[in-house]
Amino acid sequence: MNSEEEFYDAETGLESDDSCEVSFKDALVFGSEEARDGRATQENGVWERRKTLPAKMISRNNYSVWSILKKCIGMELSKIAMPVEFNEPLSFLQRMSEYMEHTHLIHKACSLSDSMQRMQLVAAFAVSAVASQWERTGKPFNPLLGETFELVREDEGYRLISEQVSHHPPVSAFHAESLKQEFEFHGSIYPKLKFWGKSVEAEPKGVMTLELLKHKEAYTWTNPMCCVRNIILGKLWIEQYGTVELVNHRTGEKCVLTFKPCGMFGKELHKVEGYIQDKRRKKRRVIYGKWTECMYSVDPKVYEAFKKTDKKTAGESRRQKPEHSCEGEEADEMPEVQETVTVIPGSALLWRMTPRPAHSAQMYSFTGFALTLNELEPGAERTLAPTDCRLRPDVRAMENGDMDTASAEKERLEEKQRTSLRERNKDEEEWTTRWFRQGTNPHTGAEDWLYAGGYFDRNYADCPDIY
Repeated sequence: MNSEEEFYDAETGLESDDSCEVSFKDALVFGSEEARDGRATQENGVWERRKTLPAKMISRNNYSVWSILKKCIGMELSKIAMPVEFNEPLSFLQRMSEYMEHTHLIHKACSLSDSMQRMQLVAAFAVSAVASQWERTGKPFNPLLGETFELVREDEGYRLISEQVSHHPPVSAFHAESLKQEFEFHGSIYPKLKFWGKSVEAEPKGVMTLELLKHKEAYTWTNPMCCVRNIILGKLWIEQYGTVELVNHRTGEKCVLTFKPCGMFGKELHKVEGYIQDKRRKKRRVIYGKWTECMYSVDPKVYEAFKKTDKKTAGESRRQKPEHSCEGEEADEMPEVQETVTVIPGSALLWRMTPRPAHSAQMYSFTGFALTLNELEPGAERTLAPTDCRLRPDVRAMENGDMDTASAEKERLEEKQRTSLRERNKDEEEWTTRWFRQGTNPHTGAEDWLYAGGYFDRNYADCPDIY
């Protein structure tokens, strides 16, 4: 194995820790005192991050999303009120923070002297940012205007703050920064949802910006399209598709990734392929893998040679009986894809998805990282902003399995938001964001929401009353 391959091997420390690899017997017992609080303790009394939710996921078998969406075909869904049963117990601000699950890739990129190697890891990070969406068919709660979420991970060396800066259109802004001033990662997202009869399509409008401060580099990209299939009948499943273009604005290097749609026979499901080119547009590396599993890098010549050999083998296999099709009569049938990524000899591993807890299916298909996001650590209520979504009563009630309270609180909070809007309109008063300001992204020249600073000074006197 050469030095480049050795650096990217799974044993080099790029993998996350094993805290997510818990069996159901190791998880907290539902209904216990610890589970109701959503926390676990070590023998020495130090609080650990929890490994389960206080209550199991509720069944959606008795609820019909078709009865709500049948009049909304082709419409944008941000203004459609959905029953709480179709949600998951997280706000969209918390869901957005899951981009940070594989932050170790950014830390590693910061430590490298070669810009091409840095681009490979940034590309892997961009793919890993959507990996948690696999099998996540629940809808996150729409953030209330002025809602915030902070995430401080000293063990991972970063902190994050996000704010709902607009209600119509719904815009969520976030800013994450290294505790050692190695990087800043920020963006604003305007998720556009449309219903197309048998599927819901999500277009995550907005630009991601990652700045590696030591190298004075800035990378920008947009996330791929996401589609939830089988809204009416059958098992729900998710695919990501579209082209993601990452640009290093200092060097001119570019990475173009294609998230492939399902395609014929389900062969392309979850696949991601692309290449990195230098400023002279010469292809330097090929990136391939699955957004649900792992990503690899290989020399373009090796890749092309392998594909020629693989194409001959594939031609013979196509003469056999076809598998499930994603098109035509069975367009939304979930393909039974069992193969893993075929590793091309000489490839270097960039990223591998952290295994989910064994009981994830009973926990809204949350990753181990997602399970911790709504946890209230001891004393947190005294330091959090009053707008933090961990204090939202509807999300908290759903997490605890109290769906009646969750539904009532969701309706109350939405009505409170409408009342506040009417009062502002009556007084001709404009909403003022607290932690972000509209400005120009210095790297793209486009309008963006930029962090104004000051959140972690812990002065929350001017925060609005939204709960």
